[in-house]
Amino acid sequence: MTKIITRFAPSPTGYLHIGSARTALFNYLFSKANGGVFLLRIEDTDRQRSTEDAVKAILDGLNWLGLNWDGKEVYQFSRSERHKEVALQLLQEGKAYKCFLSPDELEILREESMRTGKPIVSKWRDAREFEHPSNIPYVIRIKAPKEGVTIFDDKVQGKIVTENNTLDD
Repeated sequence: MTKIITRFAPSPTGYLHIGSARTALFNYLFSKANGGVFLLRIEDTDRQRSTEDAVKAILDGLNWLGLNWDGKEVYQFSRSERHKEVALQLLQEGKAYKCFLSPDELEILREESMRTGKPIVSKWRDAREFEHPSNIPYVIRIKAPKEGVTIFDDKVQGKIVTENNTLDD
């Protein structure tokens, strides 16, 4: 029999809000109803916005709600070397790309996406290595499929079908 493992992964860039508490509650109840475990992973990879006060507020909020996680909480940043290794592997396999969009360019694309309802498409998605600028910071984005559909059965919302051409990378 498969053991049920759920996890709640809040980002400590603010306080625990009702939507996050709802997600934690559903994950906690599902795991406990099925004899499983409920894990807590703190998504502290945004080093500029993550704060110890926010971490404390999240932990205090979960404790106040009685949502006791199993084991010690995991801090995602502690695995940054492994994440880098996998990101580089995805680049080599053509499943990800280097994106050199500036924060201002990305904001313009976000606003356009909100206006049009179309996904954000980076001009760097299909750029070749020799087209990449040097000495400019970049992020690594996973290439979302552009054709077909993604389907999964959510225990709360039921069957969810998403057209892949509506997804951002």
